[in-house]
Amino acid sequence: MIRDVDLRAQELVDGLLAEPWGQVSPSVYETGRLVAFTPWLAGHAERVAFLLRTQRPDGAWGPDGEPGYLLVPSLSAIDALLAEGSAEAVAAARRGLDRMRPLLAALPPLPDTPAIELISASLIRSVDSRLPGALPAPAALDDGTLDLVIAAAKQGGPLPQKMWHALEIIGPAAAGLPGVPVESMGGVGAAPAATAAWLGRTEPPPSDPSRRFLETAARQHGGPVACGLPITVFERSWVLTLLNRAGLAFDPHPELLLSLSEPLGPDGVATGPGLPPDADTTSAVLYALALLGRRVAPDPLTGYETETNFSTWTGGEQGRSVTTNAHVLEAFGQYARLEPGAGHEATAAKVAAWLRNVQRVDGSWTDRWHVSPYYATMAAALALAEFGGEDSADSVRAAVRWVRGTQRPDGSWGVWGGTAEESAYALHVLLLAGEPEDAAEAVRAGAGFLEEASDGEPPALWHDKDLYLPIAIVRAAVLAASHLARAQLGGTLVT
Repeated sequence: MIRDVDLRAQELVDGLLAEPWGQVSPSVYETGRLVAFTPWLAGHAERVAFLLRTQRPDGAWGPDGEPGYLLVPSLSAIDALLAEGSAEAVAAARRGLDRMRPLLAALPPLPDTPAIELISASLIRSVDSRLPGALPAPAALDDGTLDLVIAAAKQGGPLPQKMWHALEIIGPAAAGLPGVPVESMGGVGAAPAATAAWLGRTEPPPSDPSRRFLETAARQHGGPVACGLPITVFERSWVLTLLNRAGLAFDPHPELLLSLSEPLGPDGVATGPGLPPDADTTSAVLYALALLGRRVAPDPLTGYETETNFSTWTGGEQGRSVTTNAHVLEAFGQYARLEPGAGHEATAAKVAAWLRNVQRVDGSWTDRWHVSPYYATMAAALALAEFGGEDSADSVRAAVRWVRGTQRPDGSWGVWGGTAEESAYALHVLLLAGEPEDAAEAVRAGAGFLEEASDGEPPALWHDKDLYLPIAIVRAAVLAASHLARAQLGGTLVT
C-alpha cells in the first residue's frame, strides 16, 4: 500500500516540473524596481497595489525582526511609489520616508545580504533625485564604491558576473550594457530588476526576449515578481535531498534528473541561468544525484577549494558560508563512501574540521544565506553526523543540545518567533543527528506545532537582495520533518 505521505512527496516532486522556473515568494524590492523602471509592463497596477498592501503600520516594508532587514525593501518601495506619483502612492512613500530617516541617521547592523551597501546607496540617490534632500546618505552605505562601479560600466569595463544579478544599481548606464549577456529565455542575472535595468526606460516591442522574461516573471504572482528567477537547479536539488534523506518514497521523472546532471560543467553548476556557478548548488546537485543512484565525481568542486575550506564562488568570497561547506562535505563524503579508493577522504576530513572550528560556543551555526541559525545548524549537524567521523561527535551533540534548549513553549523553534520552517530544521537535527528516543517529548511537541501550522505560509527567511521564501524547498523540509517525527512516535503526534 502506498503511504499518504509518499503520495504527498510525489506530488511535490512532480510539481517541480510543473513550475520550471521554481516557486519563489514575491519580492518588495524587485517589484519596486519594476514599478520604477517599467511602468509600461503588464501588471503595473497590481505591482503598485502590492507595495501599498505590504507596507507595515510603522511605514516600513520588511520583516518584524532585525531593523537592518527593512532598509532595502523600504527604500525600493519608497522610490517606486514616488515614481508612480498618485496621491495614495506618494502619501505611502512619505510615511516610509518618516520611518527611514531615523533608521539611516542611526544605522543598525546590516545583514549579510548581497550588495546591500551598493543597493541602498543607489536607492537613496534615486529617491533624492525625485525628492531632493529626502534622505541622509550614511558614509557606511555610500563610500564611493558605487561611483567606481558606475564609472567602470560607462567606460565599458568588465563587471564581475556576480554583479549582473544586481545590475540595476548602475542606473541608466545599465541599459544595453555590453558584456552583460542576455540568457536564452531573456533574463539578465537571473533577476527581474536586473533585466528591467538592462532594457532601459524605453518600452521594447512585444517580441523582445527580455520583455517576455519580465512578463513571465510577473505572471507567477499576478503582477509582483520574485527576487531571483529561475531557481530551477537550486530548488530541485534541495527538495530531492530533503525528501530522500527522510526516507520518503517517490519516483523522480527522468527529465528531473537530467535537469540536474546536464548543466554540470567543469566549474559545476549555477543556481539559475545568468548567475555564476557556485560550490553550494554544485555540491547539493552532486549529493542529490548520489542519493538517487546517479554517482558523479565531485571534481567540479576543486576550483572552490581553499587552504582550510571551500568558497562559494571561484576566486573567493567576502565572508564565508557554513552551509556551502556542509553541502561540500556531503558531496565528498558520499562519493568517498561509494568510491573508497578515489582519495576524497582527506578533503572531507578538512571540511569537517573547518565546520567544527566555526561552530558557535552555544552549539549552533549561522550562515550568510539564511536569517535563522536553525537552517545552518541543520546543514552542519547533519553533514557532520553522517560524514564527520568520531572527531565530530562532540560538535553534533552540542548542536542537538542547543536545539533542545531553544524550543519554545508552544513546541516551535524560531529566531524571531516560532515558524514551521525553522521547527522542521530543528526536528531534522533531533531525528537525524541526535538520539531520537532521548528527545521524544521535544519531538512530539514540535511535530504537533507543525501539524497545527501546516495551513499557513511561513515567513521569508532566505537571503537574496531582500528576504525570500523558496516555497517548494520549505514545503519539502516540513513534510520530511513531519514524516520523521511520525515514524519516531509510532504515527501519533499528541498524547
